[in-house]
Amino acid sequence: MTEEIKVSISDYKVSRSPNKLVTLGLGSCVGVAIYDRATKIGGLSHIMLPDSTFFSGDIKAEKFADLAIPMMVYDIIKGKKSIDLIAKIAGGASMFNFSGKNDNESIGTRNVIAVTETLKKLGIPIVSKETGGNIGRTMIVYLDDFSVDIKTANREIIKL
Repeated sequence: MTEEIKVSISDYKVSRSPNKLVTLGLGSCVGVAIYDRATKIGGLSHIMLPDSTFFSGDIKAEKFADLAIPMMVYDIIKGKKSIDLIAKIAGGASMFNFSGKNDNESIGTRNVIAVTETLKKLGIPIVSKETGGNIGRTMIVYLDDFSVDIKTANREIIKL
């Protein structure tokens, strides 16, 4: 029986086939789906901010691209050496237009850049993405075959 597992903002979940992972409300946030093709175990993270280095004290690691993604990868592979991971990402919209601001300075753009750089450092290729723009998204990850549906705020469904 397939279980639908909800992933909240600033959190991640890991599961296996035949389950599906779902996150809602990806505006400037980025959904990061990572999948091990050999084991059919995958994870979905709802990244809120790009980088934890500017924060001190007690922080929630799952909020940040630089911390959440490596944690989720560890939970997917459980210390194995031989891994076959791939990623799909969505979100990173520019939800608010502030006059005079360069789009490259938007939190959405910075989140996409941070996610991309973190995955590159971990050697995980991004095989598909739906990022940018100015609309919200819902991300649904099917762990039986790593297909991903992106539902946009204007009701369009995009297959990744």
